[in-house]
Amino acid sequence: MNEEQAILDFFSRAENLSLGLAVAEQMDEIRGQMNNRLWRELLARIKVLINQHELAWQAESTEDKNAPDSLVGLHCIANPEQPLYLRPMLEQQYLGGTWRIYFGLMWSTSPTPDQLELPAVTSLKAALQKAGFKSNENFLAWQWTSFHPRRKDFLLGYAQQPEKLLDDIETIFKTLLTDHRAAIELANAALNSLAPSLVVSLKQLRDELID
Repeated sequence: MNEEQAILDFFSRAENLSLGLAVAEQMDEIRGQMNNRLWRELLARIKVLINQHELAWQAESTEDKNAPDSLVGLHCIANPEQPLYLRPMLEQQYLGGTWRIYFGLMWSTSPTPDQLELPAVTSLKAALQKAGFKSNENFLAWQWTSFHPRRKDFLLGYAQQPEKLLDDIETIFKTLLTDHRAAIELANAALNSLAPSLVVSLKQLRDELID
């Protein structure tokens, strides 16, 4: 009998069930505390990274919409901010019964067809797809990581070698911020220069040509 099965057998006994449930509740609390600490420490590292490379971003925590005291990631805000831009983000999502970290470039608001077709935007999208990123209506580019922040192996690694694990996650996000820096800046500059009035005019012109 392996160790995990022995533990299950022990706590499944009627006389031990209340103890097992109490332990489970406490462990859920510990997992939540460790998860929040992870994102706070990653945020501090990303802020240092932004300053070191003089990147045009401000990093902020991302909270769970249904539980404000629970952190689920971090995101970057354009500095100075603009109406529409692609913002780097690193976040965890609950999928298939487990939490998993993913990252990429998220639209700050929904883009128009004209904005999606800007050469700087399509060029950035193509480069990131070549690098293994996927795309959908909310993200110009996104990609899963191998990190599952609530899983036992992750939590043990974080407890035993926190700096190594934080280094590994930071390196993945750093690659997006630095290796694709020029392309991201060009895309956001193009999005900022395409004024809403111009977008409307282009749409009207296209509609008139179709008619």
